Amino acid sequence: MNKTIIVSNRLPLQVSIDNKTFKVTPSVGGLATGMKSVHSEGNGIWVGWSGIPENELSPELSQEVQHKIQKEKCVSVPLTSEDIEEYYEGFSNRALWPLFHYFMEYTDFEQNEWEAYKRVNEKFAEVVVDNLNDGDTVWVHDYQLLLLPQLIKDKKPNTTIGFFLHIPFPSYEIFRTFPWREEILTGMLGADLLGFHTYDYERHFLSSVKRILRLEVNFNVINFHDRIVKVDSFPMGIDYEKFYNAALKQHSDSYEKSELRTRLEEHLTDDKKLILSIDRMDYTKGIPNRIKAFEYFLDTYPQYKEKVRLVMLAVPSRTNVPQYQKLKRDTDELVGRVNGKFATVSWTPIWYFYRSMPFENLIDLYISSDVALITPIRDGMNLVAKEYIATRTQGNGVLILSEMAGASKEMNEALLINPNSFEDFAATLNTALTMPLKEQETRVNWLQKRLKRYDVEKWATEFLKALDKTKAAKSDIITKKLTIEYENELLENFKTKKKKLLLLDYDGTLVGFKDNPQDAAPDEELYNLLDQLNEKADLVLISGRDKETFQRWFGHKPYNLVTDHGVWIYQNSEWTELERLKTDWMQSIKPILETFVDRTPGTFIETKKYSLAWHYRTADPELAKIRTLELNTVLTSMVSNNGLSILEGNKVIEIKSSNVNKGRVVNRLLMDENYDFISVFGDDWTDEYMFEEAPEWAYTIKVGFTKTKAKYQIKDSGQVRELLQKLI
Repeated sequence: MNKTIIVSNRLPLQVSIDNKTFKVTPSVGGLATGMKSVHSEGNGIWVGWSGIPENELSPELSQEVQHKIQKEKCVSVPLTSEDIEEYYEGFSNRALWPLFHYFMEYTDFEQNEWEAYKRVNEKFAEVVVDNLNDGDTVWVHDYQLLLLPQLIKDKKPNTTIGFFLHIPFPSYEIFRTFPWREEILTGMLGADLLGFHTYDYERHFLSSVKRILRLEVNFNVINFHDRIVKVDSFPMGIDYEKFYNAALKQHSDSYEKSELRTRLEEHLTDDKKLILSIDRMDYTKGIPNRIKAFEYFLDTYPQYKEKVRLVMLAVPSRTNVPQYQKLKRDTDELVGRVNGKFATVSWTPIWYFYRSMPFENLIDLYISSDVALITPIRDGMNLVAKEYIATRTQGNGVLILSEMAGASKEMNEALLINPNSFEDFAATLNTALTMPLKEQETRVNWLQKRLKRYDVEKWATEFLKALDKTKAAKSDIITKKLTIEYENELLENFKTKKKKLLLLDYDGTLVGFKDNPQDAAPDEELYNLLDQLNEKADLVLISGRDKETFQRWFGHKPYNLVTDHGVWIYQNSEWTELERLKTDWMQSIKPILETFVDRTPGTFIETKKYSLAWHYRTADPELAKIRTLELNTVLTSMVSNNGLSILEGNKVIEIKSSNVNKGRVVNRLLMDENYDFISVFGDDWTDEYMFEEAPEWAYTIKVGFTKTKAKYQIKDSGQVRELLQKLI
């Protein structure tokens, strides 16, 4: 039976050593909960680091750890102390984490840490591949393993791979500053499905793919080599029932209240309220901002003095990193300053806890608080906001949530604020504290319905369903991918048949695309290839190129040439005009194209004898998309009245006569001779006319993996040349 391999930086286990005795306990919450049905209850294994550096274990102890971990359906990746220091604490958390959260001033781009990041991703790939069988599915998680999907795909190309990023993906303007941006994007594109928490992160990723890698993106689908990569958003949920039921239990009369709950309730009366904030001690969470904003609130609304208290729980995080040490000092000082400024004998405005708390105490805090204040400066999702709502079993409570948290996209009934605006903060907190109970209940009810319906298990199920669907899209490509059988049949027939015709497009088929079309002149290798093919078959180069260019490139060769999409044909060293076309329309169209060149940097006009081409290969992809829509709209009415048509090629829009297409020329060539072998190669939709007119038995091959009438498809011009070489 096929299995699912889950891969994350850490295993969902707590591994501890006490007097050389190992204790392994499963982790609770977060990703471990979401993956439970796939992993522990399903046919899956989990690959990750155990938490113990390999160099701290003897070979015997290492084997024992691996054995105990395997009992939990897990496999450990052997990482050393150096790996953790350079790959995790270094590159992952000093380069990727701050950059992806828009804290560019905290980013460190160190070459040795980048090398460690690559090395560790390769270690993960080795372990995954060792445990991978044909038909298995791999689901990779988070920013520590951005290179892993492609590393697995390189070794096991037919494996279905999903990837989910649990932090924000930054805008193109931020991401472009990253020194290894191409490698990161290429690594991620090894996945068949890429998941993000929100559409914004998905959109930022697609923008970087278009602008940095210059790949074709259609809506949320990327054409990458011979594969289709899908990108989508899947907002992660929580274990709703766990939090809801825990809150219900603590509200019951039979439940014995904890000391914390008892102390909290001592300070709660009808006119006094608790405001709660819970975060990791991380600069992305906006903790100093929140304290300053709370100070501003007390100054602006002095009537709340001695009436409200902010309970702040900050969980220690990355305590050996300088930025986090400074954040802790700043937070301590700010809490002290605000408490010193406002405190009275009977009232302290901020209760500050710097520690972890057990689950039961978290529930105490949630159910005792009238308002939750969740105001990160930037956050991938923020599950604390969802946990607070899940515990509101009495229907009351108000959630104030930062617009910068991913959760804000699906929690519109919360009070959303800009965490950088103290005025917004103060006014919204006043609104929350004075909100009527009826409105509180309405908002909480809507939020709870949504969170209950789309919990963490639903999130995992939806992702895996979408990943499974990519297999169908993959099979559509595979069914048209050039097979060994079809290739062998083509080669055998080419050898045995007497009268053979080879129809070859030029740009994108025999040569790759260039930023400047004139840079695509044939090289010596191509001349030699075509010379040999011409001795064995009737060779026709059929192109949208103009007659003058082909005369310059191939006029000294005995090939048959067709130019301008079928206006001119060159046979027996003579040019013949197949269509008599007017060109007076160009003087009306060209000024329009010039306007678009002026407004779109990186574009230019190629003036041919019978057509005009607007090239946008080096333009910004998103601007080019807008301009192509505009240009098509402007041209449509003009061309229809003048017997013209618009051809949309690869990063080019060409205007030409409607009477001309490559298919008409193919028809003419087939009428002149009785061929018993025909093969057609082309790459864009202007070549579809050739595929359409070729006989059913002809060998038709499309370059690239877009929709086509050709029977088979291959990757690129390099593979075309390899196949043509085999014909010789």
